[in-house]
Amino acid sequence: MAERVTGARRKYLRIPTDQVISVAELDQSDRLAVSRDLSTGGIRFEAVGCEINLGDLLRVTFNVGRRTIVATGRVVWAVETDPITQEVGIEFQEIDPAALRFLEEEIEPALDLPGPY
Repeated sequence: MAERVTGARRKYLRIPTDQVISVAELDQSDRLAVSRDLSTGGIRFEAVGCEINLGDLLRVTFNVGRRTIVATGRVVWAVETDPITQEVGIEFQEIDPAALRFLEEEIEPALDLPGPY
């Protein structure tokens, strides 16, 4: 019997996003990227024209509603989608506790929406 594992292997459930964000190594200037999904544990984004490596520590700046959130995170995976584009997943390492609570409050209602089961 086949089991449906929708989200079962994920530590954090994600909500889809599609916004321009700022990404940078801690000692570098910001670059633009496009977020693809977001959770309280991290963010997935596409970066064009830069090299991001597994284990890099990055600062990300993004908006949730009208609030701007700045977090640092470690690259836990990175895949080239074409010769100049990478899809990257980072796990948050540092995020302001108030920003994390706000993020939880914004994401939780989206997780309660009915989904395919």
